[in-house]
Amino acid sequence: MAQPLLLLAAALLALALTLSGAEVPLADGEPLEPYDRLFDAAVNSYHRNDWQGVIINMERALKNQQVLYQVKTHCRLQCNNQTGFVSSASSRDFLFDLNFFNTVLRKAECLRACKSTRLGPDSLHQVTEETQLEFKRRTPYNYLQVAYFKIKKLDKAVAAAYTFFVANPEHLEMQQNLEYYKLMAGVKESDFTDLEARPHMESFRAGVRLYTDEQFLASIELFEKALVQYLQADMECRALCEGPYLFDGYSYMEYNADLFQAITDHYIQILSCRQNCAVELASRPGKEKPIDNFLPAHYDHLQFAYYNTENYEKAIECTKTYLLFYPNDEVMNQNQQYYEAVLGDQLARHIDARERVQVYINSSLLEKELLYFANEVFGITFIDPDAWTPENVMPVKLREKQKTERETAARISEEIGNLMKEIEHLVDEKTKESVEIVKMVREGGPVLYDGVQVVMNSKMMNGTQRGLMDGVITPNQCLELRMLSNLAASAGDGYRGKPSPHTPNERFQGVTMLKALKLAQDGKVPLSSAKLYYDVSEKVRRILESYYRLEKPLHFSYTHLVCRTAVEGNQVERADLSHSIHVDNCILNSEALECRKETPAYTQRDYSAILYFNNDFEGGEFIFTELDAKSITARVKPDCGRLVSFSSGSENPHGVEAVTKGQRCGLAIWFTLDPRQTERVRKWSLFDNNNNNKIPFIERLSCREDVPRHCTDHFAPARGSVFPAQNCVCVFVCVC
Repeated sequence: MAQPLLLLAAALLALALTLSGAEVPLADGEPLEPYDRLFDAAVNSYHRNDWQGVIINMERALKNQQVLYQVKTHCRLQCNNQTGFVSSASSRDFLFDLNFFNTVLRKAECLRACKSTRLGPDSLHQVTEETQLEFKRRTPYNYLQVAYFKIKKLDKAVAAAYTFFVANPEHLEMQQNLEYYKLMAGVKESDFTDLEARPHMESFRAGVRLYTDEQFLASIELFEKALVQYLQADMECRALCEGPYLFDGYSYMEYNADLFQAITDHYIQILSCRQNCAVELASRPGKEKPIDNFLPAHYDHLQFAYYNTENYEKAIECTKTYLLFYPNDEVMNQNQQYYEAVLGDQLARHIDARERVQVYINSSLLEKELLYFANEVFGITFIDPDAWTPENVMPVKLREKQKTERETAARISEEIGNLMKEIEHLVDEKTKESVEIVKMVREGGPVLYDGVQVVMNSKMMNGTQRGLMDGVITPNQCLELRMLSNLAASAGDGYRGKPSPHTPNERFQGVTMLKALKLAQDGKVPLSSAKLYYDVSEKVRRILESYYRLEKPLHFSYTHLVCRTAVEGNQVERADLSHSIHVDNCILNSEALECRKETPAYTQRDYSAILYFNNDFEGGEFIFTELDAKSITARVKPDCGRLVSFSSGSENPHGVEAVTKGQRCGLAIWFTLDPRQTERVRKWSLFDNNNNNKIPFIERLSCREDVPRHCTDHFAPARGSVFPAQNCVCVFVCVC
């Protein structure tokens, strides 16, 4: 089995070499400074009001990100050209494996040499997924537009604002900024430029506009230009897929594959990435779906444009090229017959489809065959992004399986639809107040503790599974927890190190349960405060279990002590939110009025709670909305000891209004009904009512070359602890 796979892989790689094009000249020099480091420096400058520092570092970060991608693309294409595979090797050649891996080793050496001279060590450029996402969302331009505005460079501020808004059309504050810029003297229409616009997409859209206006000759030039740019972008996209193997979550801890299985896993991941390039290149920033049949559409437009300019040779060429994708397209086949009749058979028979596209399709089909094979044999999921793939590429068994699954899904969907109609009818007849039927839970149970009062229930808060209680903790406890949050917190803790994760107009600082316990162990914060933090969270859990009459126990998913502080001087006419409208366990699409329960959402979360510590600030009210993220259904004004709780699903979109002055502190807790998703720090009994001296022990072992890099549980006595070893519990230890 391994030999045919290697042969097919080698043939596919050899075919891909024909697409690699010319080399990109890049000058050697000092190792490239990591763009994430520059981004962090720019953000720090922003919070110091150092606008020049923001501009210098952020512009360099954007430039270095592009250079990083260019170098990787250049090196991979160059090494593909210099160390090509031999695709004609016979399967009977006993030296085939050695020859194949000889090429692999030489390619690896070529890549190492090429990248190290331009980028330095690979470890310099290991950027987190969070930072990559910030750049994909064009967050740097949000900072840049403020900085440029502050130094009165309006043309650059407008361009940065527009670039950010194109990818974030729902951002109300930026929309207002752009409207404001339009009214300012000295701002030109040409300043509203998308600095991140993709050349192939811009050329295509400009061509479509001319095509729609029946300016066919001018549109031809743009469509042809778009094709050249598209194929270049596709080549670069595919080259960037040849990166390291990406593990799913913590799966690397259990990964144990032999040589050929490891090669298969990695190569299939690369092929999936390459197939996704068609989706990536057809996608527009700020749009949820890519353009359908993007590449074939170029040739559809071109054949008609060439016909209208009476260039029948090119019309036939583009028609035949389109038919490579859809050979049974009735209209296009009729067009071809007409063009050939007009031009004459003698001339028409020598006109072929474009060879570059034929190579592209052949390569893509070979990739699909391998991916479908991996799907069938290894169960590695592959969803074909192309509508033009011939049916016979998919294995018969897989086709039959998918057909059965579609029929089953359609039947189940129909049955669920009918059942939901029956339920809606029953609900309308019996009660119009019982939206709780979604979770089949009755709220209103006892709150268990003296002094705790239910202020509002779901009905009073115009929603489902909502509750508001006062008196959960005392003023002294509020003060102690607020002091703990300011004493122990660091900027961005709990937000992957980002001091302003939701808005640049506020600073966020937090303390996770694990950090509070570690600081208490080290004597940096009072143990009594850490214990209060722990005990209060347990109190909230018990209140929710009882109030919502849950049949299953709640487990902590994540616990976070957090303060939001308004940035001085940044609060004039703020239109943004301290925390935008969202749902805790699904991805909210307010335009489609839907919430998809899928990654990267925290789908394991079932209930949420926020316990407030103070009210001496301005703004910062908690709000519930409808799924449109606009219609506010309820407000909660924070106060000491006030607890707002709710189910974490799509029935409860919520957010936080801007904190415009002062500091707002509270304890945010997310719960799950799944014990497997319990917060790691909760998996041991950290405090004991009979032994308050029992504290967690947290040890971090040093790295050794012979120690595998993974995380594990480890029990040991605390170094220098005044307590006996049996009173110490290891919470978490990460080995290397």
